[in-house]
Amino acid sequence: MGKLIVIEGLDGSGKSTQLELLPKGLEKHGIECRTVSFPCYEDDSSALVKMYLAGQFGSRPGDVNAFAASCFYAVDRYASFKKDWGEYYGNGGIILSGRYTTSNAVHQCSKLDRAEWEGFLSWLYEFEYEKLGIPKPDKVIFLDMPTEVSQKLLDGRYSKAGGSKDIHETDVEYLNRCREAAMFTADYSGWVKISCAKDGQPRSIEEIAEDVLGEALKIL
Repeated sequence: MGKLIVIEGLDGSGKSTQLELLPKGLEKHGIECRTVSFPCYEDDSSALVKMYLAGQFGSRPGDVNAFAASCFYAVDRYASFKKDWGEYYGNGGIILSGRYTTSNAVHQCSKLDRAEWEGFLSWLYEFEYEKLGIPKPDKVIFLDMPTEVSQKLLDGRYSKAGGSKDIHETDVEYLNRCREAAMFTADYSGWVKISCAKDGQPRSIEEIAEDVLGEALKIL
């Protein structure tokens, strides 16, 4: 089998940017890889995810319970693994993933009472890694961006590129709960946490990329 490295973080943490930069850093060390990103919005497998994020099942994230929403995302990952990258991974390839089961862990855990978090995570990991049979990550790198900083970055992104926030991005209370859940989940699951802000300001993309590359190289 190959290796699976996941870049995780809350909205506005810079996951897409770091997923783009990491292969370039690995290439300098003679390491080839493939990247995937979830949800796979261009595929039919993400239909329920898109409906959920568009608010068709309710205008707030909590209108769809943690277990149902987890299934939407899990099926999308299963389809991607079977159709796109499973063979490459099975032949020893290195996969870099932007979001994964880890996003279910953070976002859906936050819908539950804290006393239920450990039980939910146990169910989730068994469901995706054992029942569905998608690979378990070899390392998860969590980009820790404070909610107040990420909201400023998201506002800037949408003002430049157009578009609008989804039901997760517009609910700041929900995002704060997600960050609390993320800290718990990272410790419970053994994720590596990289701080993406200092003194209320985002760290430079280059500094964060150097930290991400260093963590990836440790298992390659």
